[in-house]
Amino acid sequence: MVDKKNGMMFVLSSPSGVGKTTLTKKIANNNPNFKISISHTTRKPRPSEVDGKDYYFVNDEKFNLLIKNNSFFEHAKIFDHHYGTLKTPVLNSLKEGHNVLFDIDWQGTQQLKKEKNISLITIFILPPNIVALKGRLLNRHQGQEEIIIKRMNKFSEEISHWNEYNYVVINDDLDLCYNKILEIISSEKNDKAQKQNFEEVEKKVKELIK
Repeated sequence: MVDKKNGMMFVLSSPSGVGKTTLTKKIANNNPNFKISISHTTRKPRPSEVDGKDYYFVNDEKFNLLIKNNSFFEHAKIFDHHYGTLKTPVLNSLKEGHNVLFDIDWQGTQQLKKEKNISLITIFILPPNIVALKGRLLNRHQGQEEIIIKRMNKFSEEISHWNEYNYVVINDDLDLCYNKILEIISSEKNDKAQKQNFEEVEKKVKELIK
């Protein structure tokens, strides 16, 4: 039996541009007992990203070797690039009593859910509407219309996995969404799981993909 008083694993997933990375960093920066699981990736770093802090940037050969050696908890191909989470750093953090945050998609989440003897809570984040989502993507990928179109086209596929998660929250306001996630984390750490009205979530999802 997993002891929830020790380290737990919390997954934040969302379609691209909804804010999971920003929220993950905000939680870790403001709560010292939380560590972000730093993924390996084969994509090139963005201008503001630092190797070993945002991601471990590796080539395809190195990534494939890690897969061959069964080094990953989970790995997935997203937008033509590979991402993966190493087992050892996560397990060490949990043993030390830290909570570990995962900024991963539904593919990685499905793999983590198959792991035994871990305490895992999954949270899916929705945008308030399509207009807001496109606005965030435009800000992130200015002048890269092809990338924006690719991410918007993948939106329906990603959002279709919302019901595989323990909780769903809407990122209409960053601080409100952040506080809601903290409430969920606190309730789970204290064995007082919150109840969610998934009928309302389903209505929201239908609005987003209609």
